[in-house]
Amino acid sequence: MQKENKKKVSSEASVQNKKNNKKSNQSAKSHKNQASAKTKQKKTATPATKNKNTTKNTSQRNPRYSKITPPKKKEPVKISFLGGINEVGKNMTCYEYGKSMLIVDCGLAFPETDQLGVDFVIPDFTFVERNIDKVKGIIITHGHEDHIGALAYLLKKVNIPVYATLLTAGLINGKLSEHKLEHEVKIHIVEAGDTVKLGDFDVEFIKVNHSIPDAVALAVKCEAGTIVQTGDFKIDTCPIDGSRIDLSRFAELGNEGVLCLLSDSTNAEQPGYSQSESKVGETFRSLFNQAGDRRIIIATFASNLHRVQQIIDIAEQTGRRVALSGRSLENVVAIASELGYINIPEGTLIGIDEIKRYSDDRLVIVTTGSQGEPMSALSRMAQGGHRKVTVGYNDCVIISARPIPGNEKTVYKVINDLLKLGARVIYEKMYDVHVSGHACQEELKIMLSLVKPKYFIPVHGEQKHLRYHARLAESVGIDSNNIIIADNGYEISATDTNISVSGTVANGKVYVDGYGVGDVGARVMKERLHLGQDGIIIIAATIDGASGELLSGPEVVSKGFVYVKEAELLMNEAVKVSMRVIDSFPPYSFDINAMNTKLRDEISRLMYEKTKRNPMILPILLEV
Repeated sequence: MQKENKKKVSSEASVQNKKNNKKSNQSAKSHKNQASAKTKQKKTATPATKNKNTTKNTSQRNPRYSKITPPKKKEPVKISFLGGINEVGKNMTCYEYGKSMLIVDCGLAFPETDQLGVDFVIPDFTFVERNIDKVKGIIITHGHEDHIGALAYLLKKVNIPVYATLLTAGLINGKLSEHKLEHEVKIHIVEAGDTVKLGDFDVEFIKVNHSIPDAVALAVKCEAGTIVQTGDFKIDTCPIDGSRIDLSRFAELGNEGVLCLLSDSTNAEQPGYSQSESKVGETFRSLFNQAGDRRIIIATFASNLHRVQQIIDIAEQTGRRVALSGRSLENVVAIASELGYINIPEGTLIGIDEIKRYSDDRLVIVTTGSQGEPMSALSRMAQGGHRKVTVGYNDCVIISARPIPGNEKTVYKVINDLLKLGARVIYEKMYDVHVSGHACQEELKIMLSLVKPKYFIPVHGEQKHLRYHARLAESVGIDSNNIIIADNGYEISATDTNISVSGTVANGKVYVDGYGVGDVGARVMKERLHLGQDGIIIIAATIDGASGELLSGPEVVSKGFVYVKEAELLMNEAVKVSMRVIDSFPPYSFDINAMNTKLRDEISRLMYEKTKRNPMILPILLEV
């Protein structure tokens, strides 16, 4: 409107100027009279009054002299992704406007099959550390590991206030305690419907449904506009706790005007609607009845409290006691019970050490390991290595989860191992023992239609999920030019007239291996992969430091390459090649580094010629 007014005024000024010029040419006499009147006025005015009145009267009479102040140009709001794009997990988003920055979520991802020895992966925090003076707070949408799992590692580096709902805050505090940070970090408890001011931002919390209680979406507001970030969500019309997603608030925001929507893409490939969590309870009730005198073992996500609540309710109704196996599960249930998010009837919950006191038909064991994690309780049960639970023919094992992309092989291995032990195994493809906590296509379209964003960025998913979600957005009327498929490290700038990728920020994967954080880099991972695929050959020898004469060795040791006793001829040939290489260097003027390099090259060439394999070659030459 301001631009239209500006054009209109400028046009009127141009027309008026033409009229004035025409009148001036046609009536010079009139112009002289006007000039004479001005001269008389000058004689009677004081210098101060003269300047003031002349300026004022001139601007009033002739639009040619009018000054139109252009509207102040709004600066863009910047959105940067440190994780959660083109991957499942490691969610972390940064918003920047003016002199303020805020962070949404700080999660971890589980290692891929080629990330050998890694416990989990967290984002690179370099960008946050460089801008710490701007950061006003960290907003957490819910308490899943892929949204809170890296938080303690960030807070070890920088002390930033955290904003989260009650249950989420309780889970975060448990993690901070493990890292001895519980007294160092300020956690602000918020509720759905609250709004907090963080520098140049106002952040509103909006109730959504997910597979964990107390999940929220966010409306991030600044002068550039409102950005809605859904977090993980679904539309559950009959949730276990009776608290439904606040669709009316999303609609209100849509009517007020939303600059950009960032929406969960996890289930963008799945048609229709996600089922209600209560559907799983119906299936459990049927399976409990079918189990008869069998012991029931149920593997599920530790944080899926609605599912744990349904298991406890049905167990109590059928006269069974419930035991928990898995440290993370025990911790989550303890926190949720203390905060009132789960109701456990007295006498229903027993310790895992007490299961021997009860017959199989009176027991339910809830365990971790639904994703086949090697060190989880269910995996140890499947391998016969659990200290308290021995799986056998009288067990009914229910895996109440869908494999996360990339975990399918490990999950199916656990299933096969349990079947070998004689257990009856029930998993998702057989019964409705799992429903997703993420919106399917029709729910995603409902969100897009309610929010009516000008721009759209699909988040939380692999490339195929993001692409599907973008197509859904186009199907409800969002211009394809207003949709951005982002990637980790992208900085996206948005105003009411444009959205674009404006640059990149520092990002990457940081590997956590035991107590080590970041000390395992790409080079180490490449070496581990090399060792895992081809093994290693070590050539050890002792050299006279003065003359270069071979004092002992060389000894050739193979690890993960060939079994030495069955490859004696090959090992003997490797010894001969090593001696020949060492003897090829002139006495008293040899180079130990050059000797190492030549040994590596010659032994590598020999092994490839004989086996067509490339083991890692590690010469160890000791100078004495």
